[in-house]
Amino acid sequence: MSVQAIAGVSPTKEARIMTEFPSVGASAPGRFIGQLMDSIPVKVCGIKFSYLLFGLLLAPVGALLFFARLLGSRYILTNRSVQIWSSLGSQRTNSVDLAEIETVELDQQAGQAFFRASDIRLKAKNGQTLLRLAGVADAGAFRSNIERAVQARRLVQASLATINARK
Repeated sequence: MSVQAIAGVSPTKEARIMTEFPSVGASAPGRFIGQLMDSIPVKVCGIKFSYLLFGLLLAPVGALLFFARLLGSRYILTNRSVQIWSSLGSQRTNSVDLAEIETVELDQQAGQAFFRASDIRLKAKNGQTLLRLAGVADAGAFRSNIERAVQARRLVQASLATINARK
């Protein structure tokens, strides 16, 4: 058994940090609903008129889109990578190593503001998009965790390089 500075975290093993599921705002129909819901800014008794006008009509469609996420994907942040997995089952569809990530950008598309969601783009040093995480709810928090994990990974790699140089 090896000694670990932080319980459960090892420089040689992959550990899950956070899991996020895309919001309804990840899909085109979901973004369309978001645009409709924010289309009329006039308020009646403190409630947006568009909520009153479209809310009940679009509720069943929104519920279907919400449950359709079960057939979609989930985003997992580990101490080594950012991964996209199928929601049901154990099939990884895409992955980017934390060492490859230079910047993490938020890109809010039209209609996503209603769901408080944004796309997250992971970019390389050359500016190329490595991975796009569509419609992440509370994307600012997930982005912050990715940035912290990238920084921690770089510090761990630098420490390991220093230790190996002493041998």
